Amino acid sequence: MSDWIEAERRIERAQQLLESHRLEEALGELDAAIAINSNNAIWHAQRGSILEEIDRLEEAAEAYQRALDLEPGDRHMLLALGEVQLELGRYARAIRVFDQVAKEYPDFEPAYCYRIRCYAEIGQHERAEEMFYLAQQIDDKCPNCFFALGESLFSREQYDRALFCWNRVIELEPTYLGANEHMARAHRAKGDLPAAHEALVREVRNDPGNTDLLFELAEVTLQTGQIANAAAKFAQIIELDPEHAESHFALGRIWSGLARPDKAIACYEAVESIAKDSGLPPEFHRHYGEAMMRAKRFPEARKHLEVAAQQDPTDAGVAVLLGDCLFVDDQSTEAALWYRKAVERDARNPFAHHKLGLCLYRLSRFAAGLDSCLEAVRLKSDYVPAFRSAAIGCLRTSQWRKARQLLTQACRQEPENAELVQLRSRIWRYQVRYLLRRALSVPAYLLGTRKA
Repeated sequence: MSDWIEAERRIERAQQLLESHRLEEALGELDAAIAINSNNAIWHAQRGSILEEIDRLEEAAEAYQRALDLEPGDRHMLLALGEVQLELGRYARAIRVFDQVAKEYPDFEPAYCYRIRCYAEIGQHERAEEMFYLAQQIDDKCPNCFFALGESLFSREQYDRALFCWNRVIELEPTYLGANEHMARAHRAKGDLPAAHEALVREVRNDPGNTDLLFELAEVTLQTGQIANAAAKFAQIIELDPEHAESHFALGRIWSGLARPDKAIACYEAVESIAKDSGLPPEFHRHYGEAMMRAKRFPEARKHLEVAAQQDPTDAGVAVLLGDCLFVDDQSTEAALWYRKAVERDARNPFAHHKLGLCLYRLSRFAAGLDSCLEAVRLKSDYVPAFRSAAIGCLRTSQWRKARQLLTQACRQEPENAELVQLRSRIWRYQVRYLLRRALSVPAYLLGTRKA
């Protein structure tokens, strides 16, 4: 008899611990009570609930199944088991459980509601809609049904219908978590960034401490061109969670864009410290290297950019950056090699062709440099710097007429460009000097001044 009293005492203690949200201790008391009396279905169900709360879902499913073995057909226990199977991604098992609930309790709306999500997850969207309409016949004001159907429609790219469902969710339950967030994703998919921003602002009001949500809002804010507001939001996330590497990285990219490499580098240093073991963000070394280059820390820039080039050997942009890093550090021969790699990786990149041309000029390879600059002009007919560089190449190879033609085209696009005007004057002077040199070098007898 004392064992039974001890079991009851343990259960009372477990309830007190649950009220204080001391879940692990409450679970220990429940386990002790079940060890004394293993035939109480409610205790197993409570155990499953605690295990579910602490994210031990496999054990939770076993606990709910044990409760059902002791008390078959209990709809709440069946529903709990189905929910756990759903969270575990065992959709077929979950559907079987919910089918059983619907068979024994045909007017129990959750049995239909949960199957909307199950069928949507396995791609049976027509069955998902069928469950939705069956659920509507029992309760046409269930926000969970509209939310789940919205997810099904979104996955099929039926964004307007999905938005209708999620709007209905908010009408039924204004603070429903996730509804505005999902609406924001639908608006983003449609390209309506202002609407996505508004929806995320509403969602953040409902869940202000959610850093993932704040990060999504900051990203959309940045995409709408509100750079200062986006930076403030990323900084806010860092205040809430100093280890949020993605926000440090995003803030670093903003500072890079604002030509503040010192601040960008500080952000990237934080990312490297936080995420060194867990995995650095994509393109981390590329952005870090670019910031180092702008800070004129060329050896460090080269180190990071070479890592980026190893990570993605097909990225022409990284090859261009490495070329830039070497070019400004007066390592023109190596810079030319990287610009050539960029051209090989992306033959239609006018900027890579132009930079290769400038590098070849520095190496006194004017004919080859001119070919690269002319290719840049061919690929991008409004690329005025390439026109100017091609004209210089023509000047160095004595192609006066071609140089004038190129400058005329460039001046049509930028008639007020002082550099182009000065270059036209230079070409005229060079041509005059060239003709004078030729005239002075002609033998006198060819000029008719004396006999041969």
